[in-house]
This record gives sequence, C-alpha cells and structure tokens, in this order.
Amino acid sequence: MLNVIAINGSPNMEKGRTAMVLSPFLEGLEAQGADIGLYYASRLKVKPCSCGKLHCWNTTPGECIFQDSMQILYPKLRKANLLVIATPIYIPLPGDLQNVINRLVALLEPEIRFEDGRTRAHFRDDVQIEKVVLAASGGWWEKENFDTVIRIAEELTAVAGIPFGGAIIRPHSQLMIKDGKMTPQGQDVVQAIHRAGVELVELGEIRQETLEEIRQPLISQEDYFGRW
Repeated sequence: MLNVIAINGSPNMEKGRTAMVLSPFLEGLEAQGADIGLYYASRLKVKPCSCGKLHCWNTTPGECIFQDSMQILYPKLRKANLLVIATPIYIPLPGDLQNVINRLVALLEPEIRFEDGRTRAHFRDDVQIEKVVLAASGGWWEKENFDTVIRIAEELTAVAGIPFGGAIIRPHSQLMIKDGKMTPQGQDVVQAIHRAGVELVELGEIRQETLEEIRQPLISQEDYFGRW
C-alpha cells in the first residue's frame, strides 16, 4: 500500500483553491488503495528552523531541537512513500509551509556528495519517502508564475536524492468557479487531476499529457486581463 503524507500550505486550508486542486489528486490516489494523511501547515504552527547550529545534524542526528507540531509529523513522514506539497503561489510560499519545508532538514543525512555541479545529501535510512509531488494553485494567467515553487520542489528532491514526481499546477484557478459552482471547464480540470492520482499509482508516474491538460488556459490572455 502506498503511504502518502500531504501538506496543504494554504492559510485557507480546506476552504481554499489549493484544496480544490489537491483534493481530487488525493482522491485519485486513494481510489487506487493509497493511505492518505492530510495536514495543514497553518494548523500545525511549526516554528522556524532557527537554532543556527544544525542541531539535528551535529548534536542529536535526526532529531530537531524544537518541540512543536513537527514532532507529530516527523514519524509519519519517515513512514511515508510519497510526500505531496500543496501551496498557493505567494512570494514564493506561505510562511507556515516554508517553516515545514525548512524543518525537513532533520530527515537528511549530512553525507554530502558533489553531483552535476551541485552539493547534495540524501534522506536518512529510516526515511521511506521515494517521491515528492507538487500541487499548486495560482491566480495569475500564465503557468510560468509557478516556476519558482516548482524549482523549490525540484531542489528539495535533488538534495534528498529522490525523484521529483511532477507538478500539478492550476493557473487562474479562480476561473474554475462561477457563482459559487464549478464550471464545466473546472470539472474537466478536476477529472484530469483525479486521473493524475490514479496514474501515479498505476504507472508509477503522471503522464505529461495529463499535467498539460490540468494547466491549460481556461480563457485567453486578452480576456483575462480584460477582467481587471
């Protein structure tokens, strides 16, 4: 069974558009037998990574000095096979989610190597995470608005020595809803996101065609800016 931990970084939590993108993906995973653990960064209230000494590397390996909600999350992350990071586009991330990501350093083994011009480490032996997937929502028209958060997710996986499982991104996600209801185009996006979850379990990857279907424009650039 695939063990999944998903962290939704939106301050709006289950009521936000990030949840609108994340939920069908998790449902697709669950439909294929995955076990899902969903957490909200704003509800966890994780302290910043601020000891300044890499205590979790140099003093108590694998154990963070701060006693907060991460002590609940760490054991679950160690047992997870898939980590899903969900976020709205801020500049670049909501603060609570950034704290969670920074605190993942405790899961890294400081056995560094130099690979493709970059210094890398890897997850500790007791960490079972095999892949990270990004799910993100944004209000601006262009998909390039997601480049920074995609880079963050790619760098996290590269440092940890595991594959990046793909970026489920939805530009101008507010246009999936009209008058409080999902539009027909929005329903198509939701179905494609659900399919992405199914594919990840069945195929071991999300097809690029599915990712492109999820992120395709809902209106033209001209119509989008005409609304402002």
